[in-house]
Amino acid sequence: MTTFDKREEGFERKFAHDEELKFKAGARRNKMLGNWAAGKLGLSGAAADAYAKEVVVADLEEPGDHDVFQKIRKDFDAKKVAMSDADIRRAMDEMLAQAVAEIKAGK
Repeated sequence: MTTFDKREEGFERKFAHDEELKFKAGARRNKMLGNWAAGKLGLSGAAADAYAKEVVVADLEEPGDHDVFQKIRKDFDAKKVAMSDADIRRAMDEMLAQAVAEIKAGK
């Protein structure tokens, strides 16, 4: 194997690892976000867990975060929860950072 082949293989492994990290962090963020939103919606216990799962599944509808944002925005509007779009986005960003930190820490 040439040096070039070894470098290429290394880059491929890093790319696969980074993509796996992004997927895991996104799923973890969505679960945390679902629990956060459930609290704002007045849900607790099994209902909150079920809602968090709905948020995780909502992320599979289209690429990117917009589907998750739209679900939460729609649910907040339906229950008249006063929360700005910026506040929802900020929560999404903060929880993603927390999810990445937890995964890197091995939690």
